[in-house]
Amino acid sequence: MDYETAYAAINLGVLPAWLLLFFAPGSGLTKRLVHSGLYPAAYGTLYTVLLVRAMFFGVSAEDAGMASVAEVAAFFSHPNGVLLGWAHYLVFDLFVGAWIARDGARRAVARWKLVPCLFFTLMVGPLGLLLYIVVRKFSTEASLALEEN
Repeated sequence: MDYETAYAAINLGVLPAWLLLFFAPGSGLTKRLVHSGLYPAAYGTLYTVLLVRAMFFGVSAEDAGMASVAEVAAFFSHPNGVLLGWAHYLVFDLFVGAWIARDGARRAVARWKLVPCLFFTLMVGPLGLLLYIVVRKFSTEASLALEEN
């Protein structure tokens, strides 16, 4: 397996989904591709293949494991482990981004507030989620305050 090509392919593979979330969040195409579970199924399958290769076919560093920091570091020192971890990050960040888009739309959070949350979720997952949680709290409270007056 050419690991560099695989890395580029899995990165490029999520790009259409993110572009749809940014530029066409309410479109039917976004609903069919991003919100349908297609991406988690595809990347979950890739993850499973990479995991099986590591666990049962020796495509891993010799002292790799999950019982200690040293074993986890060894696991991710092999290109298969790096792709496995990267696929994990990509699918979960996209899943969170899709949830942010749906939840923000349902709560009528202004689109201009969602875009930075989506960007940070794409780039540094948990920070984007944290930002959205803060934005959502203040947007919801502001909406509720306006409704009460």
